[in-house]
Amino acid sequence: MRKSAARRVLGALAWVTAVVVLVGAVAGGVVLHQRGALNDVLCGGDCGDRYVSAPEDLEAPAPGDQTVSAIPSATADPAAVTQAVQGAAGQPILGPHVGVSVRELDGDELLMTSPDTFIPASTTKLLTGYAALTTLDPEERFRTTTVLDGDRLVLVGGGDPYLMATPADRGYAAPADLGTLADRTAEALVADGVTQVRLAYDDTLFTGPADNPAWEPTYAAQNQVSPITALWVDRGRVDQRRVEDPSGSAAGIFAAQLAERGVTVVELQPAPAPVDAVPVAEVEGPTVAQAVERMAVTSDNGAAEVIARHVALGAGVDPSFEGATGAVIAALEASGVETTGLVLRDGSGLSRQNRIAPSTLTSVVAAAELAAPQLTADLPVAGFTGTLVERFVGLAGRGLARVKTGALNQVHSLAGTVTTADGVVLIVAVMVDQAEIAQALDARAAVDAVVASLASCGCAA
Repeated sequence: MRKSAARRVLGALAWVTAVVVLVGAVAGGVVLHQRGALNDVLCGGDCGDRYVSAPEDLEAPAPGDQTVSAIPSATADPAAVTQAVQGAAGQPILGPHVGVSVRELDGDELLMTSPDTFIPASTTKLLTGYAALTTLDPEERFRTTTVLDGDRLVLVGGGDPYLMATPADRGYAAPADLGTLADRTAEALVADGVTQVRLAYDDTLFTGPADNPAWEPTYAAQNQVSPITALWVDRGRVDQRRVEDPSGSAAGIFAAQLAERGVTVVELQPAPAPVDAVPVAEVEGPTVAQAVERMAVTSDNGAAEVIARHVALGAGVDPSFEGATGAVIAALEASGVETTGLVLRDGSGLSRQNRIAPSTLTSVVAAAELAAPQLTADLPVAGFTGTLVERFVGLAGRGLARVKTGALNQVHSLAGTVTTADGVVLIVAVMVDQAEIAQALDARAAVDAVVASLASCGCAA
């Protein structure tokens, strides 16, 4: 009897322990999911709004109970906006050079604390994204192709920023990959009795240097960005490390893939494809709009530079760093965006030589609301998605701000939209470029607090 009772006690303890472990695992998984830490597992990247858990204390009405009691005022009181912002923007940790611009959605500026220009960091991508969506067809897809020039097969780079080496499931914007192109190419060649080729690769769609002379020399060593070419895979990286020759690396991978499919490559060298070459196969990557969305959410530097090159091509100018930045500025000016003092040396914001005024950032967001609303819809949501998953913790802006981030040493910036406590949607930009380098996280939180001050404001006129 004693042994039987002991077994029952031990069994009960084991059951209780299992339940406790299971509950702990579920709770831990919920916390990780809410922080966005499981995004790579669930979605292969940022999951988007449909995977976001609502805050625990949010009381959402049932679908049949939703009513609109009043339409919030569309305008804000400039004095209330100024009062809300001035304390947060004056925090000493932000340093001596701080700029804030706040606008109505219709473009009228309510507050501008400084006419200066600032080092913008990745908020530069707002300008690149806007230029891409207004210069190019947002539904056009990036293509990578193979063509035959006699007995020579040419792999032609189409400047796909998200071309992969092998298939990868990324949801609705599944990227193209060289493995699939190798399948299609080998099938066509073998069907024609071709089992051996000389292989060339053509990355001449873009011109100029692949590395920007306006970038810090340390960026390469820090794996910040790969050389910008019209032909790369996995964003110019192998095993997550940048390669010196992304085009040659991609071509080498493709040659090996062809060999695995029964087509031997006897020669590999760079060469442009003749205009009269015979098409063999192609793969289609994401649309321009999808690429801009991913660039904005993840703040992808390499993709921003590739997209900027396409803006140059769309504008009919040299697709180099210089041509691309000139085309972006031209697109902004054609839309009436304020560009006073604007200096661009790249499309990503990596260059510390870039200069943008806060009024320019809010001006381009206002222009996007009319001409390219998907750009502002693509921006990370404070506390929930992309580069803002772990920001705005404990601040009023969580879930209410949709902004692009920017960060370099001593540089912190945000630009996008924020909804006030009384329902007014405002456009905001906050820029600092002389913050204390040893307190970077605190300075970043202080910039978040400026935007949060608007989220908690009763600013309606």
